[in-house]
Amino acid sequence: MKKYINFSLAGIALIAAFSSCQKQLNLNPISSISNASYWKTSNQFDAFVTGVHAQFRQDNANMQTLGEMRADIFGTDLPNLSAFTGEATQGLERTWQNNLTLTATPVTNFGGFYYNINQINLLISKLQTTTVVPAANRQYYLGIAYGMRAFYYFHLLRSWGAVVIQTDPVLSFNIATLAKPASSAAQVTALIKTDIDSSLNNFGANYSFFTGFGKAYWSKAATEMLKANVYLWTSYRGGGAADATTALNALNDIQTNVPALKLITTNASVTGPVTGSGLLSPYASVFSSANKGNAEIIFASHYLYSASVNEATMSFVTNSFVPQTGLISNFYDSVNNVQFNGNTTGNWGGLLRAPVKIAAFRQFNPLDTRALASIQPAYTFSGGNYTIAGCFADKYQGEFVTGNRAIDNDFPIYRYADLLLLKAEAEIILGTDPSNEINMVRARAYGANYNAATMGFPNQPIDANPVEALLQERFYEFIFEGKRWYDLVRMDPAGSYVFEHTTATQAYQLLWPIDQTALTNNTQLTQNPGYASH
Repeated sequence: MKKYINFSLAGIALIAAFSSCQKQLNLNPISSISNASYWKTSNQFDAFVTGVHAQFRQDNANMQTLGEMRADIFGTDLPNLSAFTGEATQGLERTWQNNLTLTATPVTNFGGFYYNINQINLLISKLQTTTVVPAANRQYYLGIAYGMRAFYYFHLLRSWGAVVIQTDPVLSFNIATLAKPASSAAQVTALIKTDIDSSLNNFGANYSFFTGFGKAYWSKAATEMLKANVYLWTSYRGGGAADATTALNALNDIQTNVPALKLITTNASVTGPVTGSGLLSPYASVFSSANKGNAEIIFASHYLYSASVNEATMSFVTNSFVPQTGLISNFYDSVNNVQFNGNTTGNWGGLLRAPVKIAAFRQFNPLDTRALASIQPAYTFSGGNYTIAGCFADKYQGEFVTGNRAIDNDFPIYRYADLLLLKAEAEIILGTDPSNEINMVRARAYGANYNAATMGFPNQPIDANPVEALLQERFYEFIFEGKRWYDLVRMDPAGSYVFEHTTATQAYQLLWPIDQTALTNNTQLTQNPGYASH
């Protein structure tokens, strides 16, 4: 893929114009004057859709925090001490310690997600009445809009449970009308499923990725991945086999109808690296900044940075997850038997507020290539011996631009490995054999070292409990992709997997607290049980 989104200010002009008007729930009003002068040409709709994706990209940081940071990946453990990170955690430690409060929570104002929900509401409203947008684009944009709105509400549902439903655009500001109570989790779930249906109906038989923007734009395949995730979620919450079947059918539909992914549907006797399918080998190549929009990606937020185009980088990675150059140069890379060099690849130039736990790194089999493709261990060296000092996430290594590291990898939302493991999950629920899908993922992970007799499902000891085996496989596969916490919560509404694998011990901790500002701004909101209201 050669052409990618250039998310310039021109593409988000209408959205950015109102960003200073933040009120309740971040439902930013649209100026009636600006609204009346916009929406006159197809190009204006095109720019607005680009802007919605640009804002989605800005929300990646909170999506990653909500979906992963409370789980068992990040934190400090012996000998991983503050001397290794060199930075104050700035409150991030409350996520992996699971001691959030209404006044101490790294994510506030519902992640700021209502801002883009309101823009999507406006887009839907205007698309339903416009005559200036070509019919094919209009239907595709409606498919995008309903799919992305469902995606946002699914994040809200999994993080806060009952939340405010807002499906009409706010065109004028009235503080009284914006204060409204939350809808129940069941009502939010119903909206999500309805929006998924609307998205798929508008995409129709169009399984293509949008011309010029490829997998950096939401697509029918993205909606079907979301559908599978949602229906697996509800299968554990009363939907049972019927919802698991719906999820499986959505995943099968992607495999059948999305040739751009170069998928294969069966590989019953995997004995080596997987090639010719949606899984790329080696594993690290999936995330390379030089390999954007590759065959494994279904949907990803696109980042772009170069000496000539200072467009966007994953600043949330630099700000919290990779070390300062001066600090890391005191440690060693034992694999390459070298000291980190601040003038070359050791130049991370970040702030390490959220290190990866050494225990998380040690869970990997040393032959699993995903370990060093996702996590960088750092060692001290004395008397000819290496001693691990700490770890940090390095799945997104970016590239060097004028001597500095720019984290401009794309951030994957959905990829083919996720499809396979969601499919395996549905098969486990339905009592059928998940080995084909699990073993495709394992075979890619171990590469030439793969031995089906010892590494393949169901031949590892953990495979005696297929759900635990699947959770472990997803842990290895998706570190730093914002999925782990949601995986643990999804597979048991009572929280048994959360309590087993994380520091959370109480049922109320499955949800986030509503922060003090949100409660003050919307007096009709009620704090989630277990958290103080003031």
